[in-house]
Amino acid sequence: MTALLELKDVRAAYGRIEVLHGADLVVPESSVVALLGPNGAGKTTTLKVASGQLVPTSGCVHLAGRHVNGASPDALARLGVCTIPEGRGIFPNLTVRENLRMVTYAGADLEQVEERAYRTFPRLGERRTQVAGTLSGGEQQMLAMARGLAVDPTLLFLDELSMGLAPLIVGELYEIVGEIARNGVSILVVEQFARTVLGVADYAAI
Repeated sequence: MTALLELKDVRAAYGRIEVLHGADLVVPESSVVALLGPNGAGKTTTLKVASGQLVPTSGCVHLAGRHVNGASPDALARLGVCTIPEGRGIFPNLTVRENLRMVTYAGADLEQVEERAYRTFPRLGERRTQVAGTLSGGEQQMLAMARGLAVDPTLLFLDELSMGLAPLIVGELYEIVGEIARNGVSILVVEQFARTVLGVADYAAI
C-alpha cells in the first residue's frame, strides 16, 4: 500500500482550543477513504490541515512522501490537491459553461474541460447554458465536482458531499466518486452519514 497522503500524530487548534489531538490518517493511492464522525468531531479540521488551510501545531503532513507542513493551499494545488468544500462553492450567477470556463484561467483547455465534465455528468451537458444558481442541489454538487476534476487532481478532498441532498442523488454521486477513484484519483471524503459512503469506500477512519 503506497500512501499518497499521510498525517502523523497531527495536532491542530483554533486559538487555544485544540481540535485534533494526535491524529493519524493514511490515504493510499487510487483509493477512497471515508472520514466518519459526528458534527464537531474534527473532520473538516482534518481536511483543512491536509489541504494547507490550517497549519498543524505539531505532527507531520506528507504528500507522496514529501513533508508539506506549512505549504500554502495554492502550492498544494500545484502538487495535485483539490478540495471541494462543504456548500459546493460554485458561482451561482454564472451559467454552467461559464463556471467551467473559470477553470481555464489556470491553463486548462475549455473544450477538454467541457468534454470531461459532460461525459462524467451528462446532466450538466443538458444544462450548460443554465444559470448555476437555478440548478438543483445535486446538479450544483455535480458542477462543483466537475470543476475540481478539470484540474486533473491526484488527491481529491470532498467535504460532506451528501449534505442537503436526496438519498437517490447521493447514491448517484457516490457511484461517480467510485469511478473517479478507479481512474487513478485518490479521494478523502468527509461524511457524517456512514451508510452513504461505505458502499464505495476502500477504507474508513473514525
